[in-house]
Amino acid sequence: MKKTPPMKIVLVNPLIPPNTGSIGRLCAATGTALILVKPLGFSLDDRYLKRAGLDYWPWIDLTIVDHWREALESPGRNWLFTAKTQRSFTQVEYAPGDKLVFGAETTGLPPEILDAYPEAGVLIPMINPNVRSLNLAQCAAVGLYEARRQLGLA
Repeated sequence: MKKTPPMKIVLVNPLIPPNTGSIGRLCAATGTALILVKPLGFSLDDRYLKRAGLDYWPWIDLTIVDHWREALESPGRNWLFTAKTQRSFTQVEYAPGDKLVFGAETTGLPPEILDAYPEAGVLIPMINPNVRSLNLAQCAAVGLYEARRQLGLA
């Protein structure tokens, strides 16, 4: 019987193959499930995606869904990583089965997702106002490791 991963990362409409590949590697290393929400900005056969994920793809618990509702309405709380909130990602208490949800690199999460889960937004604070955003793979790693730290996962 397959063990349920303690956490899940959801990427809504990811666009850049190396980011998704790096997040896939992160998920393989930590036993975290990865859910990709279509449309994807690349093919899963993309060489940059495979290169960033190295040879770890067999160890990634990967699910691909057609619509964000399929991912977000599944069991587990959703934490929406967005710049459109004031609550830091360190100010919430994560639980096993939670989903860390990230939007497309260029646009973030769509308004309809933010509107559907108004209390679920969390922010990775940045002190320099001249920096627009962090890399998606960095955000996923920062968020996942804070959740794992709270859960006492090695």
